[in-house]
Amino acid sequence: MKLTFIGAGGFRVPLIYQAATQDTVPVRLDEIALFDPDETHLAVMKTVVSELPATPAAPRLTWTTDLDEALQGADFVFCSIRVGGTAGRVLDERIALGLGVLGQETTGPGGIAYALRTIPAMRAIAARVRAVCPDAFFINFTNPAGIITESLIPLLGDRVVGVCDTPIGLLRRLGRLLGETVTGYDYVGLNHLGWLRSVQTARGEVLPEILASDARLAQIEEARMVGFDWVRQLGALPNEYLYYYYHTREAIASLLAAPQTRGEAIVANQTAFFERAAAEPARALTTWYETIRQREATYMAEAKPADEPAAPPEAVGEGGYQGVAMAIMAALSGSGPATIILNRPNRRPDGHPVVAGLPPDAVVEIPCRVENGAILPRPVAPPTGHMQGLLQSVKAVEQLTIAAATAGSAGLAWQALAVHPLVDSVGIARQLLDTYRAAHPQLSYLV
Repeated sequence: MKLTFIGAGGFRVPLIYQAATQDTVPVRLDEIALFDPDETHLAVMKTVVSELPATPAAPRLTWTTDLDEALQGADFVFCSIRVGGTAGRVLDERIALGLGVLGQETTGPGGIAYALRTIPAMRAIAARVRAVCPDAFFINFTNPAGIITESLIPLLGDRVVGVCDTPIGLLRRLGRLLGETVTGYDYVGLNHLGWLRSVQTARGEVLPEILASDARLAQIEEARMVGFDWVRQLGALPNEYLYYYYHTREAIASLLAAPQTRGEAIVANQTAFFERAAAEPARALTTWYETIRQREATYMAEAKPADEPAAPPEAVGEGGYQGVAMAIMAALSGSGPATIILNRPNRRPDGHPVVAGLPPDAVVEIPCRVENGAILPRPVAPPTGHMQGLLQSVKAVEQLTIAAATAGSAGLAWQALAVHPLVDSVGIARQLLDTYRAAHPQLSYLV
């Protein structure tokens, strides 16, 4: 089997490659093809991957700047690109903060700007996938993952799936905390906007006992971010990105007070890495490991106390995107069923919605059973109260964003920004759009 990685000049490639070479890997790949239009970054990441220890399971590694060549014969296509680069992220964050609203990569106006830049490029890639390897499964890592995945369904249909490891990571950490296997759970939401409302082990339902224990909540990052009393009030554990909705003022104040935004930190981090790795290719792998540790140490720093230690990195192949990627490929290839939280259309086989209150064509983030070439949504309890309201509101924003990108409509883009729950003024939304369009040449198509 062949895996093609689009955006191979990025930082995830070594994780995927190393996970694919483990002796215990659940799916064997014959080839991993790396594609990136940036020859310099591609060459550096090829050097990093080439330094990883060889194993009998290691697939053949190829690399190219020709997309069609990379796609030829692919069974799986992973895609993780950043249109506008990390410099674009800095603009997304700083422009929003300059107008007094949240500046964050995927949540709020920054996420809308990112999506508006990215959708046209991703649709062009999807068109080549459909032409060159139409039977391949397209596994989307590109953020904002839910919006991007939904925008590709008209081109790729059921063969596209969006991946985010934050809800999966929460479940994995809960299993470790409990010292038990999680046998069942209820999770519902959109990408970076969801809630874990039930957790079962062999003893039965255990979420209430987790919520009742300060000692246990203290070991759960999401609970520390939003507050113990608040998760008890909710009766659920929220996705970590809900911090930006539940503590909007505090998040903006923290971001404004910080010496640099997350985007600015990433720019400095990546620039230093590529310069050092190019200058000292023999140390490229060591430099990559050091860079990854630095990135993890500042992840969502605005939501955490200054003295909170960085979370330890998970074992390669076990956690993160690479673990999810291997699990999806294995289950689709017939190694046995798996239940994974994924971004998929809100549609049961009978055409009715899985998540009540959202349209069937909307992409939602829910548990899915993956088996033998099929990805089927599992039933979830209907969302109620503020959860349902927030899901409906943000999904309306997402679908307006897709419509704006598809039609090239500045009016629809303004509407998407204006109705987002984290944008408190139609006038500010207009200023956001005008400033983003002036700053990003990739938005010149909006008229």
